[in-house]
Amino acid sequence: MDSLLSMEVFVAVVDKGSLTAAAEAFALSQPMVGKHIRHLEQRVGARLLVRTTRRQSLTEIGQLYYAQCRQILEQVRQAEAGTDALRLAPRGKLRINAPVSFGSVMLTPALTEFLTLYPEVQAELTLNDRVIDLVDEGYDVAVRVGTLADSGLVARVLRPYRMQICASPEYLARRGTPKAPTELLDHECLGFAHWPKSGGWLLDRDDQLVKSLPASRLLSNNGQALRVAALHGFGIVMQPSVLLAEDVAAGRLVPLLAEHLPAPMPMHLVYPRDRVPVPKLSRFIDFMLARFG
Repeated sequence: MDSLLSMEVFVAVVDKGSLTAAAEAFALSQPMVGKHIRHLEQRVGARLLVRTTRRQSLTEIGQLYYAQCRQILEQVRQAEAGTDALRLAPRGKLRINAPVSFGSVMLTPALTEFLTLYPEVQAELTLNDRVIDLVDEGYDVAVRVGTLADSGLVARVLRPYRMQICASPEYLARRGTPKAPTELLDHECLGFAHWPKSGGWLLDRDDQLVKSLPASRLLSNNGQALRVAALHGFGIVMQPSVLLAEDVAAGRLVPLLAEHLPAPMPMHLVYPRDRVPVPKLSRFIDFMLARFG
């Protein structure tokens, strides 16, 4: 028998004063109510109720067990109420993964607005440029840049991710301004460690350029570090435009080779297909599509 239901029946028998009243409350027969009581007594190994033709009373063990049953049933009700609350309103922790540049420059300020809108939501934002396994690593949602593998994830399209090539005015004054991709061979090109070996400085799909471009003397797995190196006049940087836009607007970096940039990369918001979007996730998806879709 269902022990939790038996506890509910037992508490009702005590509260209502009789098996008959409890039977009516649960739409059960009186013998079935008696079976629930006996089921509990067998589990406890002691009598819970003393019944006569005129009245019933709790045994000493029954009094203790009754109090514990009420406490357990209240905890169950609170747990169910908490689950209902999670399903009805945005609350709880949202675990998000995103690429470093987009996450730090664009997503973080937007996320603060989202958290202001929904004060009962907490966010844990992890930034890295590797492809994570959302299910294995316990993330609710991720932003992915580039062509998606067939991973079984739900993918919502965001606006394309555009690249930009820049250098500081000081560097260009010292080394000259390249006018064509092939002229990059004579320049200090800053390398990004997460680019595929064959696709880093791939401009205009010029495979010959990739094969002959010298290895970068400064290689980093962090676009922000390469941006700083470019600001200090060390070389030419190719990174997402979201990372370089403020420096370009302020004149600290000068855009180069605008007609030869790589094609914009697709960007998606992804989450597990078999995960029911609770309000915290569904509202975040809507927010992201409105802001970056």
